[in-house]
Amino acid sequence: MHILIVDDDELAREALKHMLSRSGYDVVAKTNGREALEYLQSDHCRLVVSDWIMPGMDGLELCRQIREYGFAGYVYVILLTGCDAKQDIVEGLSAGADDFVTKPFEPEELLARIRIGERILALETRDVVIFAMAKLAESRDPETGEHLERIQHYSRIIAEWIVEHGTDEGTVTADYARLIYLTSPLHDIGKVGIPDGVLLKPGRLSDREFAIMKTHTTIGAETLGAAARQYPAARYLQFARDIALTHHERFDGGGYPAGLSGHHIPLCGRIVALADVYDALTSRRVYKEAFTHDIARNIILEDTCTHFDPNVVDAFLEREEDFLQVLDDSAERGRGDSAAAPGTAKILYTHHVEAS
Repeated sequence: MHILIVDDDELAREALKHMLSRSGYDVVAKTNGREALEYLQSDHCRLVVSDWIMPGMDGLELCRQIREYGFAGYVYVILLTGCDAKQDIVEGLSAGADDFVTKPFEPEELLARIRIGERILALETRDVVIFAMAKLAESRDPETGEHLERIQHYSRIIAEWIVEHGTDEGTVTADYARLIYLTSPLHDIGKVGIPDGVLLKPGRLSDREFAIMKTHTTIGAETLGAAARQYPAARYLQFARDIALTHHERFDGGGYPAGLSGHHIPLCGRIVALADVYDALTSRRVYKEAFTHDIARNIILEDTCTHFDPNVVDAFLEREEDFLQVLDDSAERGRGDSAAAPGTAKILYTHHVEAS
């Protein structure tokens, strides 16, 4: 995170810069509000820590100017002040400050408030990026919108069960389930780089076409990875990148693009792998009709420990009614899929794995 600090006191300014730099932040320091505003107009900085009392343009006026300027992204402002009366706080908030730290302050308090600002800024960036990228993927396929919505729900259902039962080495928190709900629609973002002749082909793919189709995982990962490197504080971008790259890996190591196996595959990839296949099986495609839930369930059970993580399959079985509810809700919105013959299920499932 890039932070701009503003203080006319040289000792205070240098001490603050040293503290934040030691905590891993990229810090730029200015001596007054006017210098700070000029810097903000010329550089992409989203978080400002400013003293209130300064000569020339003080912290309060800096807040007003930031809000009036209309920057492309939100600028989060923390005021450092010795003024802690109620009317002072009201005045600061009215001017556009987001938070206050009263002098003298403990470094831990300021760092905690900065982290709050980071979370708020990440929410804004995250929602915009996810929406834009998901819409881009949707533009390639008129059926994708409903697919993305169902993938979100299926992935969250599985993740919530894993969170509740702690079945993945205790590393998964409630935030994980929310994060997978938000980022799972980006699993196929790389398909924007696949030619229509391959992406929309109704028949079986040739070996050459299948090789092209498989690159959607690396295309998506490279796109999201580049964004993650640009915004390293945006954890969701790395999360989305892992999903895009690994949702076609198989638990037995027979998937692509890297042939990862078992827990070498990120949990988010293992979850979306099952959610994606279940939705493909129970949805109409250009090469098949929709299968019933029972057929899809049997196929998933057959491929436990080969295609799918057994813990993820356990979550699917335990939350089966929730999957059915999502499926029923989608049907009520007019999807109109009809069930394919059971005898063709495994053949068409194999075709799906190759085609997507």
